[in-house]
Amino acid sequence: MNWTTLFDRQRKLDERIKEEHQLSGNQFDERLLALLVELGELANETRSFKFWSTKGPSPQDVILEEYVDGIHFLLSLGLALGYERDSFPAGSSYLDATDAFLDVFRKVTNFGLSKTEPMYETLMAAYLELGYTLGINEELMVMAYMAKNEKNHERQNQGY
Repeated sequence: MNWTTLFDRQRKLDERIKEEHQLSGNQFDERLLALLVELGELANETRSFKFWSTKGPSPQDVILEEYVDGIHFLLSLGLALGYERDSFPAGSSYLDATDAFLDVFRKVTNFGLSKTEPMYETLMAAYLELGYTLGINEELMVMAYMAKNEKNHERQNQGY
């Protein structure tokens, strides 16, 4: 897995947004909240926690796009703090998607409180393991990230 390429792509998007929107600072808290929102949107699309409903999950392409929205913000948070990496350790294995979502939510919160590089690595590993739990392997994730990154640039072209 080539994380350097993903960090480079994210850096270009972040720099473009910062310049075009005349931002100062690193917007850490906003990025952290955006990650939590995206994580909730992903959980909602999987419907893994909706024990009261018989409706199934959204199509895999919808879940994949929501998942890589989270990857965008994770990369962006890493760049904001200078935690660019070329690899991440393996994460925990989860009993099910609900267990994985709850753990990732906790790790996002903990990272927001401590902002340390080891906490970032732990969070990224947990998020990647969430992806595996949802049937998203590295190849799918990279392909979807690249497509969504291009879409995000196009949105900037349109004044998003």
